[in-house]
Amino acid sequence: MKYLVLVPDGAADEPLEALGGKTPLEAAHTPNLDRLAREGVGGLVQIIPPARPAGSDIGNLEIFGYDTRNHYTGRAPLEAASMGLPVGPDDLAFRCNTITRDGDILVDYSAGHISTPEARELIKTLQSQLGREGLRFYPGVGYRHIVVWRGGPEGLKSFPPHDIMGQSIKAHLPAGPRQEEVRQLMDAAGPLLEQAPVNQRRRDQDKNQANAIWLWGEGRGLQLPGLKEKYGLRGGVISAVDLVRGIGRSAGLEVIAVPGITGYVDTNYLGKAQYALEALKRLDMVYVHVEAPDEASHNGDPAAKVQAIEDFDRQVVGTILAGLGSLGPCRILVSPDHPTPIRLRTHSREPVPFLLWGEGFAADGMEAYGEQAAGAGSLRLDHGHQMMDLLTGKKAL
Repeated sequence: MKYLVLVPDGAADEPLEALGGKTPLEAAHTPNLDRLAREGVGGLVQIIPPARPAGSDIGNLEIFGYDTRNHYTGRAPLEAASMGLPVGPDDLAFRCNTITRDGDILVDYSAGHISTPEARELIKTLQSQLGREGLRFYPGVGYRHIVVWRGGPEGLKSFPPHDIMGQSIKAHLPAGPRQEEVRQLMDAAGPLLEQAPVNQRRRDQDKNQANAIWLWGEGRGLQLPGLKEKYGLRGGVISAVDLVRGIGRSAGLEVIAVPGITGYVDTNYLGKAQYALEALKRLDMVYVHVEAPDEASHNGDPAAKVQAIEDFDRQVVGTILAGLGSLGPCRILVSPDHPTPIRLRTHSREPVPFLLWGEGFAADGMEAYGEQAAGAGSLRLDHGHQMMDLLTGKKAL
């Protein structure tokens, strides 16, 4: 049996007036997802446990099959694992966004979706000026970076920057034990970034500047039981973002590099599907994650979200369905990792629609893939990690 897990990040949403009272999933033309829904089983799943934040770290860990009530230390350690960074027993990893601020207002959590080469130049500057023994800045992809801090402040309350766009920075600074150390580091970065050649060029091009950093999502290194141990599967993961690659690496999966994947609406959808099919010739499972719908939601752009869902359906799902014939028996799981309502421009914790298709799954009444259509499905799951148990047959329907 071959297994595919397809994750359109943040695709679930609310009805929107701009879309005629439909959600983006319902408004999008998705013949391939609708086919899977009609031929498979599914329903609604409560991905995010009550005790955990509504984030992609929690949602994807659950889809991978991990109960985050037991397996979670923070977001940043997962991203550090993807980057192969050393996070020792005395270290804390922090996520470090390059952001755009205007006075006290956080304008843009991504600094205009700054390019990886530009951001690397900025992080290199911060490391040379602010890094020291036991505190190091590591560049990641686009606006997403990591700080590893030996003996750093722990137990802070911090806010994801995509949750507070347009709001006061002072009102949302990290708070808790030794908060002043984190705040001082963030403050010290500002003048260095303002003067950097990268931002001078971005000013000339009328682009958002990466004129500040935001530290959040701290945690210690996480040890996960591997998917080989849990389900007997040799697997791979395809994603543009360090977070999901880090979960895959921590779970013992191969990280499959695909050219042209960006974590944005311009990503190489087709390449993800093609590389997944090729990898399935030698692996048991491939986890394919697409960030684009989530980014469109954070930007408050209904048209871009519908387009991202349609691109996911046509280029990812459609390509995979067309190429499955030579692989033998297959099963597919489709699920967002959380809702990202455009109205909120951030994540929420409502149940999301999911489906299971393939060998051993018979149609159960769904007519399409979407929030309302999932109500006709036969399944209601209280925990996201139960989906992997059903996909692999560890638990029966």
